[in-house]
Amino acid sequence: MRTGIVILVLFALLGGSGYVGWVLVKRSEPVSLPDPTGTFQVGRRTFEWTDTVRRDPYGEGPRKLSVWLWYPVAKSTTGRHVEYAPGLWNGLHLKSPIAVFQGPFNGLQDHALDRATIAPGRFPVVVLMPGMGLSAPMYASLAEELASHGYLVAGVTPTYSANLTVLDGQTVKSTAAANPPNLGETSDGALEAGDHLVTTWAADARFAATTLGKQLPNSVETGIGTSYVGHSFGGAASLEACRTDRRCGAAVDLDGLQFGEVVTKGVHAPIMLLGADDSCITSVCGPDAKNDDGRDRALSLLKASTGTAWCATIPGTRHFNFTDYGAYYLALPLRKFLPLGSVGPRHALAVMNGYVTTFLSHALYRTAAPGAPTCAD
Repeated sequence: MRTGIVILVLFALLGGSGYVGWVLVKRSEPVSLPDPTGTFQVGRRTFEWTDTVRRDPYGEGPRKLSVWLWYPVAKSTTGRHVEYAPGLWNGLHLKSPIAVFQGPFNGLQDHALDRATIAPGRFPVVVLMPGMGLSAPMYASLAEELASHGYLVAGVTPTYSANLTVLDGQTVKSTAAANPPNLGETSDGALEAGDHLVTTWAADARFAATTLGKQLPNSVETGIGTSYVGHSFGGAASLEACRTDRRCGAAVDLDGLQFGEVVTKGVHAPIMLLGADDSCITSVCGPDAKNDDGRDRALSLLKASTGTAWCATIPGTRHFNFTDYGAYYLALPLRKFLPLGSVGPRHALAVMNGYVTTFLSHALYRTAAPGAPTCAD
């Protein structure tokens, strides 16, 4: 019996080491972000902007933000492609020992050109807000798609809420006050914390839109309006920013429970709510929802809003299908551990990108309406 147990253990060790070896080979193969489908190439620049009139409620001094800008570039432009997560931003990668099951960022091929010249013309602004704990660079797939269709996309990383941001050449971690551990719950305490924090994020989004107009006065289209797009808590912040910004032309909430006064006061601009299969953020719970948490908030938002609202659930998705995790190389068991659905991850990104670009084009340019039904249907 002892001999048999030893043999089984040896086989398990050999099988495990063989699998890890196979993963090491696979993760070394280059992976590319999805190809943008628009008529422009894409450029990328990074900024650090300080809101001198607003004191940071979670740190010392004025509020300072890292903002990544993706923007349209003429098709004929050539240049060096950016690193997906350069320098200290590489800390966004998962840590050991589980990091072995995620492909390295230096093997992730990015389509954006590094600091290329912006295409001639004026383009509407889209402010992109990440999910709680995540950072703007982790939404490059969506940002590059939008930029290729003629948008200036300002990705904001909310300081002290993101697990990692980089400012002044140093990493900044999250704090409990700005990244409440209970935010995923629907208890009174969690909802109160979210309602309070979303005002800071919404102010971050509006500040980014205003500052971008000052930085690129010859490239920003001011006559159409600013759009706010966000995932998870960033989706809630996008709706709240739109509510409080008279320039808002449209807002998109990607699988985010709604927080803030927008829940009771609504939005006047067109909005789109895209949910995962286990979500109720569209006011209609997906087929895999375990409860109806958040449904009442979505219903209240829609009832109070006066602009047209579109709602859709993307089949087979979970919460992280709205991020670049759908483009990373992820081996088992890591892929099963993360909130990724049964749908092909790149297909999910393509569906999301299609919904968002079609909706924004309709809301801003009055092109054909999205294929999703209005929330009233």
